[in-house]
Amino acid sequence: MNRKIYKIFIVTTILIIILFNSNNVYADDGLSINAKSSLIVEVNSGKIIYEDNANMQNYPASITKILTAIIVLENCELNDMATVSKSAISNIPIEYVVTPVYVGEKISIEDLLYALMLKSANDAAYVLAEHVAGSVEAFSDMMNKKAEELGCKNSHFVNPNGIHDENHYTTAYDMYLIAKYAMKNEIFAKIVSTYQYTLSATNKYSNKDRVMENTNFFINPNSKYYNKSVNGIKTGTTSQAGNCLITDIRKNGLDIITIILGAKTKESRFSETNKMIDYSFSNYTNTKLHEKGDIIKTVEVKKAKNKNLNLVISDEINVIKNVKIKTEDIEPEILLSENIIAPISAGQEIGTIKYNVDGLEYSAKLLAADNIERKVYYKEIMIVGGIIILFVIIKRKSKKHKRLRTYKKNKYKTK
Repeated sequence: MNRKIYKIFIVTTILIIILFNSNNVYADDGLSINAKSSLIVEVNSGKIIYEDNANMQNYPASITKILTAIIVLENCELNDMATVSKSAISNIPIEYVVTPVYVGEKISIEDLLYALMLKSANDAAYVLAEHVAGSVEAFSDMMNKKAEELGCKNSHFVNPNGIHDENHYTTAYDMYLIAKYAMKNEIFAKIVSTYQYTLSATNKYSNKDRVMENTNFFINPNSKYYNKSVNGIKTGTTSQAGNCLITDIRKNGLDIITIILGAKTKESRFSETNKMIDYSFSNYTNTKLHEKGDIIKTVEVKKAKNKNLNLVISDEINVIKNVKIKTEDIEPEILLSENIIAPISAGQEIGTIKYNVDGLEYSAKLLAADNIERKVYYKEIMIVGGIIILFVIIKRKSKKHKRLRTYKKNKYKTK
């Protein structure tokens, strides 16, 4: 075997060993999503399960309204009333969806939010923006500030509805951050998981026939894509953005958010998302390693009556892992205090336990299960006591001797 072939053999062997022994890196098992950008994240852990062009800037279309809704919810009460202005409904291109609402109409924030998030009404977005900030421009400033607070680094918003503008863009990862934050709001989560909502009659529209139906097929019980585990959240479509969809699905202890930007058709965004959902729940699991209070380790305590101390875990540890990782192969890293010396109180922190699983770290405190009293060392007490007694005797003799000397000195002086 010549030298060149030998080197190739060695390198190939090393690569094969790394491939078959890695616990943290896995191929995507053939998952391929037909969209400009796509992303799957497990929310509880932040684990990125799959990504393709997740940080590439794209036009977001109506998924913009997720950010609009959460800003409105944080600045308004649901029963607040907004008044529709002419400017809010006069600048919407004819091909874009509207509620509709009418100039001078007084309509509740709640009704406008349902119109915004279910029907994806663009006039509702403008009415809400003007109500909250006074103008679309001022509201857009609020949107960009909020996006920055949430950690978005590649987004810029110029309107509250996603009507196309060259300067209005985002990324799959930035939209994940926004969606994750929004879904923590109970009112928002309720709205986006609703299939139908009927707007109340108003001063300008007396009928109750404005029915808002969710554009998300996953929420529609009459759709072939209906999935009772899906909690929303939003669709979006323009010719420039393509077809977008953000989905939140919770099942088997996992909370998965999927993002698709720029799918080819309205239907394909749902079929492609289904592929992402199936992949996630087939390849990842939420595995409990420890219950809160489990005994993790027994340690020896110095200078204690009872030398053995059980250490219990402060919180349960659940890990999100690829199914290829065997639970029995997951080993913890335990870090203990340098000197474990009595006395110790129950609940006192003695150390930490850490797990590194599939690229993520999970940790908890290790606490003393019981009180540990200090051992009484009688021999030491006797020695210390003897020293103290001896010291007292010497001190007393010294004082007595000093008084005697003083007495003799004074006696000779008087003579």
